[in-house]
Amino acid sequence: MTTPSSPTSAWRPGMPGGDTLPSGPAGRPSAPGQDGHGPETGPPTVTIGSYPDYPSAQRVVDYLADNRFPVEHSAIVGTNLTLVETVLGRMTTGRAALAGAGTGAWFGLFIGLLFGIFTAGNWVAVILVGLLVGAVWGAVFGAVAHAMTGGRRDFTSASSLRAGQYAVIVDAQFAEQARQLLGRMHMTASPPAR
Repeated sequence: MTTPSSPTSAWRPGMPGGDTLPSGPAGRPSAPGQDGHGPETGPPTVTIGSYPDYPSAQRVVDYLADNRFPVEHSAIVGTNLTLVETVLGRMTTGRAALAGAGTGAWFGLFIGLLFGIFTAGNWVAVILVGLLVGAVWGAVFGAVAHAMTGGRRDFTSASSLRAGQYAVIVDAQFAEQARQLLGRMHMTASPPAR
């Protein structure tokens, strides 16, 4: 005798009706792979070298390509990722208005060009008016948007991801060929981290 499952019970393989997964918002999900970690992502790979910076890893792949290695079976994988937000400067209402004016001017130029194409008269004036109106409205919107933040983010910044090290991996069937080519390259690589 089976007991009805409660709404809080989770689906598990091997349960009655466990051969079919319930559909979700994205459609029918696939069952996990044999090891329970999901479907295979491709052929097995081998790390042939680990490097402290991207140019070194790029140099290895470039060397493999120059020696007719099938580089479509390789990849550079960054590990130990860090998000770095570099502060570029202080953001004031004036700077926000200036940035908005620049963005608005581009949009106004685009609209002015569209209207200028269909103008029988002075099309240059139409383009200039579009540019000026766009710049003014962009400045107004930029200043208002900055003022509405209430001073919670009074700086500009640029974000980037940086990796602590870069591994060059190749498909397992090409690992020995890649190692032989790297031996000829006379480049010392640190052993892959485990």
